[in-house]
Amino acid sequence: MNKKVLIVGTGMGGLATGMRLTAKGYKVVFVEKNNKPGGRLNQIKEEGFTFDTGPSFFSMPYEFEELMADCGIEIPFEFIELDPLYTVHFKNKNKPFYLFKDIKKLSEQFEKYEPGFEKKFEAYLKKCEQLYKDTVDIVIKQNFDSIFEFILALMKVNPVHLPVLIKSFWEQTNFFFDSKEVRQIVSLIAFFLGRTPFDTNAVYTLLSYIEFKHTGYYNVKGGMYTIVKSLIKHLEKMGVEFYYETEIVDYREKSNMLSSLIDSTGKEWKADIFVINSDAAFFRGAVFKRKKFTEKKLNKMNWTMGYLTAYIGVNCKLPQVEHHNYFLGDNYEEYSRDVMRNPGVLEKPYYYVNLLSKYNNECAPEGCEALFFVCPVPNLIYKKDWSDKEAITDSIIYDFSERIGHDISKNIIYRKVFTPEDWQEKFNLYKGSGLGLAHDIGQVGAFRPKNYDEKFKNTFYVGASTVPGAGLPMAVISSRLTVERILRLESV
Repeated sequence: MNKKVLIVGTGMGGLATGMRLTAKGYKVVFVEKNNKPGGRLNQIKEEGFTFDTGPSFFSMPYEFEELMADCGIEIPFEFIELDPLYTVHFKNKNKPFYLFKDIKKLSEQFEKYEPGFEKKFEAYLKKCEQLYKDTVDIVIKQNFDSIFEFILALMKVNPVHLPVLIKSFWEQTNFFFDSKEVRQIVSLIAFFLGRTPFDTNAVYTLLSYIEFKHTGYYNVKGGMYTIVKSLIKHLEKMGVEFYYETEIVDYREKSNMLSSLIDSTGKEWKADIFVINSDAAFFRGAVFKRKKFTEKKLNKMNWTMGYLTAYIGVNCKLPQVEHHNYFLGDNYEEYSRDVMRNPGVLEKPYYYVNLLSKYNNECAPEGCEALFFVCPVPNLIYKKDWSDKEAITDSIIYDFSERIGHDISKNIIYRKVFTPEDWQEKFNLYKGSGLGLAHDIGQVGAFRPKNYDEKFKNTFYVGASTVPGAGLPMAVISSRLTVERILRLESV
């Protein structure tokens, strides 16, 4: 097979698609806007420090195993299961909570806050497991050619889950637990989808099953960017070509087929098949000028929150800080309800901290640590001015220092901050929405932007804003669904 495929973007979805197509005999070429691959799964490497810029751990490793099996290779990177999964620090509580997969070890910490915790948590996880097993293969890992077909699939889901469809994540956790500490910790995972427990559907409590029972979370030796480097190495070995600093801005068509894409220098990129790993909604509007994806229409869609990310290098060791940590304030409900739209909530920041150098000594100079902070913030729809980014970062550093009993502000020797403005500019994320389109009931499955183009029969999409959704495992699944579309086109 000599057909040429042009893939726009080198995010996880694009790379996985390229691997699967290369294994099928297609000639694959990548073009990438930035000067290095990875999309949001990227890396900062400066002044002796190494930081993951986006995802800092992953779940569902079997999706990577399936990808490599499809390509006939062994997994080219080493991953290690996290234990504990992460820690949670509450304001005004001296000790953090350690989130273990071992339910008995977990229960010992919560019994005084939630009497009967172990039994309640097992009941909660059983419901989450049922949701996972009854929905993932039927709804998430399938292509749908129409909304009608999607609804038929939903009708195959066990009707016992119907009440969950009208609940929020927060309401579902409240059904099982009484204490605010447990409710808050259990519902934290909703933030992984780029929204809050109050506007995330209860169906996504199935993530708790993945988190605590099914696979847990994994770290990659050397940092998450090792995934990208290892995939690129394999693809280059297979003869795949990569062209960086190449931004697609226009196109040419012929007979309902895309004939070429045009970059910002005017160069034409021709291929038989095109795969777009840029945001599926944004690209349709910005490049193809589709009426359904104009600025006005995009604004009416529901997008995920923005993120302020800070990469901090310090010239000291922090043995009291674990690898993955969440720091919560004392106004969780108020904060969660406001963080998407109200910039004022940033006065009392909630944030995540990754200490990459904890188990990867090569990621910081000797005697130093590499800290990666992530703070949920309004995207550019609700907060357009980020001239206060350093002040917000200062408040996070101050709060963190107070919590760990060490003023790191005196030890900072490297500092870089990204806001939604940067995420929009670097990765074409609409309004700086960190994870693309939200996962509302009206924006999942067949209601999400399709992974095949409405007009051009030879054009397809992969990534967070098409099916099935955001997250590294979802990007790998997305690649399989996109390749299925391409192979179906070839068989016609």
